Amino acid sequence: MNALISVSDKTGIVEFARALHALGISLISTGGTAKLLAEQGLPCKEVAEVTGFPEMLDGRVKTLHPLVHGGLLARRDVPEHMAALKAHSIDTIDLLVVNLYPFEATVAKPGCTLAMAIENIDIGGPAMVRSAAKNWKDVAVLTDASQYAGVLAELTASGTVSSKTKFALSVAAFNRISQYDGAISDYLSAINEDGSHAGFPGQSNGRFVKLQDLRYGENPHQQAAFYRDLYPAPGSLVTAVQLQGKELSYNNIADADAAWECVKSFEVPACVIVKHANPCGVAVGADALEAYSKAFKTDPTSAFGGIIAFNRTVGGQEALQISKQFVEVLMAPGYTPEALEVFKAKANVRVLKIALPTGGATAWEQGRNAQDVKRIGSGLLIQSADNHELTLADLKVVTKTQPSPQQLQDLLFAWKVAKYVKSNAIVFCANGMTMGVGAGQMSRLDSARIASIKAGHAGLSLAGTAVASDAFFPFRDGLDVVVDAGATCVIQPGGSMRDGEVIAAADERGVAMVFSGVRHFRH
Repeated sequence: MNALISVSDKTGIVEFARALHALGISLISTGGTAKLLAEQGLPCKEVAEVTGFPEMLDGRVKTLHPLVHGGLLARRDVPEHMAALKAHSIDTIDLLVVNLYPFEATVAKPGCTLAMAIENIDIGGPAMVRSAAKNWKDVAVLTDASQYAGVLAELTASGTVSSKTKFALSVAAFNRISQYDGAISDYLSAINEDGSHAGFPGQSNGRFVKLQDLRYGENPHQQAAFYRDLYPAPGSLVTAVQLQGKELSYNNIADADAAWECVKSFEVPACVIVKHANPCGVAVGADALEAYSKAFKTDPTSAFGGIIAFNRTVGGQEALQISKQFVEVLMAPGYTPEALEVFKAKANVRVLKIALPTGGATAWEQGRNAQDVKRIGSGLLIQSADNHELTLADLKVVTKTQPSPQQLQDLLFAWKVAKYVKSNAIVFCANGMTMGVGAGQMSRLDSARIASIKAGHAGLSLAGTAVASDAFFPFRDGLDVVVDAGATCVIQPGGSMRDGEVIAAADERGVAMVFSGVRHFRH
């Protein structure tokens, strides 16, 4: 049995090659890999010895040869194939170990040039992988170090790799080639010939890995599955570990993502409760327990059967409070043993543990998507993600009445929440707590009225509250509705033709108003 090894990432390759050699498998390799194996005392024939042709063009050409591809592609069950190998003195290659030039890692580095990217486009590697994967019944092809142990176990036990495993390896190999080519296409079609950025790629190539099939989609008559990015961002929902509870549903996952994205945007202890993709209660506090208690008060009715997310460890006291209500999904960076013991009595509650992102310069390092994608009929809408963060320095006070320091903090809090509420969004807040949330209405006036009604049902007074509107007030009537409800300060983007009219109305009513300069439509 012959194994050809040619790897860029050499993780675990020496140990694997040594085990293959111990099983009597002959080793063939290229360039740097051959040198490494030789340094480790492993007998290894270089590809150049097999082909009788030296590596050339700075390594661009080394395995593109009939003596390599013939050994990979020949079907052992076809006499004519085997006769052709014999006639041309071609040995079969039964095991191929290849991982590709690090194109994705190269283009992800700051300062990567077009020339650097081009030199990291592998040619011979993908060609060999495709040959071996096509001939999977006779050749086992390994494209990742995580596959070494399983293949070695089968070889040790039976001297061969099972047909089931070889087929799975073939599928994984073709998936890897697809991912690789997609990355190249995305990169090259998004730059100009001089290497300057050209905007969105000329072709969008989604690269997602299935995590699990789901029982059904939004409704029982729809089928569904859950996928993650090929390289998921740290602290994103797809990295969650489920500690207990029923299998997550399509709607659970969608709502959980909305709750997690909102709660991890706060630096202080926070709790977010989501129902049908909208926050129905958001609050910050001295600790997780206070944050939860305040968030729940916003809308106890909607919180029933909701999704709850924390950005702090959940302890026994929080668990006892949460267990008093019906919860679908609970998320947090961690849980104390006492909390987990409490939740054991609620066996159906889906308890997820997700590590918070540690932060960094890029959206990915911050646990965020760089782009948002929406499927439409026979097409996609792609946009840069709404990752804008508002600070005090960004606010423009446009009224005679100046907001107090406390009001400014409430306005920033309300604005942060409004970003995660479906448009048209109106959010009343006070003292780090949502007091009323109006979401997803065709009219901004209706959203304001609904927020007031829900506050009333929860027994909350809107007197002295801060209000965020995710887009500008086109007329003064929207402002009048929130002020009539009790708001004393308002944050909105501004930018309407009637901004002057709305500002005059705020002055007339004696409330403070600030412009954010950005809007947060969320459809």
